Amino acid sequence: MDLSALQSLLGDIGKARVACVGDVMVDRFVYGEVGRTSPEAPVAVLARGREASMLGGAGNVARNVAALGGTVALAGVLGDDAAGSEALRMLGAEPRMEGHLISVAGRPTTVKTRYVAGGQQLLRVDAEELSPLDALSKAKMAGAVRHAGMDAGAILLSDYGKGAVDDGVIAACLEAARASGAPLIVDSKARGLQRYAKAALLKPNAAELAHVTDMPTETDDQVEAALAHALTLCEAGAILVTRAAKGMSLMRRGNSALHFHGSAREVFDVSGAGDTALAALGLALASGASYETAVELALLASGVAVGKSGTAVVTPEELIEAELAARLAPAEAKIATLERAAQLAAGWRAQGLKVGFTNGCFDILHRGHITYLAQARAWCDRLIVGVNSDASVRRLKGDGRPVNDLESRAVVLGGLSHVDLVAPFAEDTPLSLIAAVKPDVLIKGADYTEATVVGAAEVKSWGGAVMLAPLVEGYSTTAAIERMTKADSER
Repeated sequence: MDLSALQSLLGDIGKARVACVGDVMVDRFVYGEVGRTSPEAPVAVLARGREASMLGGAGNVARNVAALGGTVALAGVLGDDAAGSEALRMLGAEPRMEGHLISVAGRPTTVKTRYVAGGQQLLRVDAEELSPLDALSKAKMAGAVRHAGMDAGAILLSDYGKGAVDDGVIAACLEAARASGAPLIVDSKARGLQRYAKAALLKPNAAELAHVTDMPTETDDQVEAALAHALTLCEAGAILVTRAAKGMSLMRRGNSALHFHGSAREVFDVSGAGDTALAALGLALASGASYETAVELALLASGVAVGKSGTAVVTPEELIEAELAARLAPAEAKIATLERAAQLAAGWRAQGLKVGFTNGCFDILHRGHITYLAQARAWCDRLIVGVNSDASVRRLKGDGRPVNDLESRAVVLGGLSHVDLVAPFAEDTPLSLIAAVKPDVLIKGADYTEATVVGAAEVKSWGGAVMLAPLVEGYSTTAAIERMTKADSER
């Protein structure tokens, strides 16, 4: 998507209002570390650390709508239990979200608890009730849908199959869509398409489309054939199939398929990425964007979401940053300001990742540097490298240094697989940068002692560690420059 068009669309989204309907749940993440295997059974022992909870299911769609700048009315079902009360508190803390939630006595709120170590899910435990709602609750839910859908620019139905969505709720969604002139967009885990009648758009994933049509969905041609067949099985105006790393494909009734292939991105966690796509899609259509533009935004937003941990939300600033990064070489995209480095480091920590930091001039990169950075990366999950500005290097090393300017040094560092982020700093020491990124591990060479490492006291004050990496003998930038100077003088 053109950057100016993206910025304009994000501005329009801030004026949009949508309704989210469906299964509301609580997503809980328990983070810890695994250091041993249980003597009782061949399973990992998780040393429990922190815990995070957020709205999931249709609630996560709503959270993403709000994070992207839109306003949202959420209709769904909760139990009259502690998790239901927790969900209501989380909803109340979101100023751009309004709740139309009904509480059902004796029915538990759906809770998904994921146990995570080292950035990887070890186990998910679901607490849920899948039976249909009673007649009174069904009527209340349909009424909640009608209220939430008033004046909505789009209605997003998120059917996770947890019992909140039945034929009456679908009919109420269609009625609200007709009344407000809004498109009904359906993201469903159900194994059929017919029950959603004349929805504007259905959004299955590739596996769901394959199941419904009994056709392969690996290649663009196969997906196109499956989409054409799927449209004969339902009355929907269009079908958008999400295809993970292969992008998305859209077919509108009476038109050929369009295939959207996004940029390759590091996938950290796919939890909630479909919810993010649905939110972006609905907001774009509610803002008057074309289907093609809406799909491009959904693809961009879901690509950002998979790089985060848990059911994360995506912000307009992150979308602009992702679009800018896609236009840069991978090494250049790793170069960050202090502010961006601090934001990324906080995000990584929120994902349960261990953030490491080291720094230097890195004027002429040699084998010693590579070995050192590899060791530093082995002590953390994400490594930030602070690099001195040209003026800073000159003050520290004298005239004639640096040999390579800051941009060149930063890009070379960014091209290394062991380096996740490069953050230039202008001061003689990286103390301000360390204070901003708050690393869990501070790394320097073994020619230092812990007492002489800048930032050591600060890192230890927030529970971090200081590590001294062994150096490779015989390699240094100063020695390399001396050898080159000597060779030139002997010519």
